[in-house]
Amino acid sequence: RELEKKLKEDADKDARTVKLLLLGAGESGKSTIVKQMKIIHKDGYSLEECLEFITIIYSNTLQSIMAIVKAMNTLNIGYGHADQQDDARKLMHLADTIEEGTMPKELSDIILRLWKDTGIQACFDRASEYQLNDSAGYYLNDLERLIQPGYVPTEQDVLRSRVKTTGIIETQFSFKDLHFRMFDVGGQRSERKKWIHCFEGVTCIIFIAALSAYDMVLVEDDEVNRMHESLHLFNSICNHR
Repeated sequence: RELEKKLKEDADKDARTVKLLLLGAGESGKSTIVKQMKIIHKDGYSLEECLEFITIIYSNTLQSIMAIVKAMNTLNIGYGHADQQDDARKLMHLADTIEEGTMPKELSDIILRLWKDTGIQACFDRASEYQLNDSAGYYLNDLERLIQPGYVPTEQDVLRSRVKTTGIIETQFSFKDLHFRMFDVGGQRSERKKWIHCFEGVTCIIFIAALSAYDMVLVEDDEVNRMHESLHLFNSICNHR
């Protein structure tokens, strides 16, 4: 009788468990969906967890301005002021010498000056022609707030942060009387061979595609449009035998 009771409890628990698999190409927004679920259906991010994102946010900000500076040469765009050319050189030198994920005052001053430059802004407007984090404008426009003493990242700051997903990351949360197990997997081509391990027992697949990627190319192959890759990937998943 005890065994029957235990089996029934396990069966009821399994019936209330929903296994969600997030699929999509790289940088389509899968990890952002996971963060949203944590904010909406769990307790969000604690102070300690938010503080852990500071290094990621600073790193994202530096990577963004460096990507724009490098694209200035590629796209043959001139700086609005000659001083900013010197700032660009200093930026690249500092990026090699500072501890990763930090934002010394000398570096933040350079980034703030560069971001105000008309040439940098013109290059930013052509972001679809090179690889740039979609959070670049958000962080660079708000850099003065991000470098204040005692800065604590907001939920929006956390949502905008970008770390490449490798492997398989599970997030659990409950909604009404259902228990959800959500699996986030890396979307870049090198990560997709791991997807096969996730399909067993899946209740639902959520396929993510970024509408903003219609005029962008893949990080791993600059000959392939991101939207085309998403459509091809969706087709291959739906028709997989």
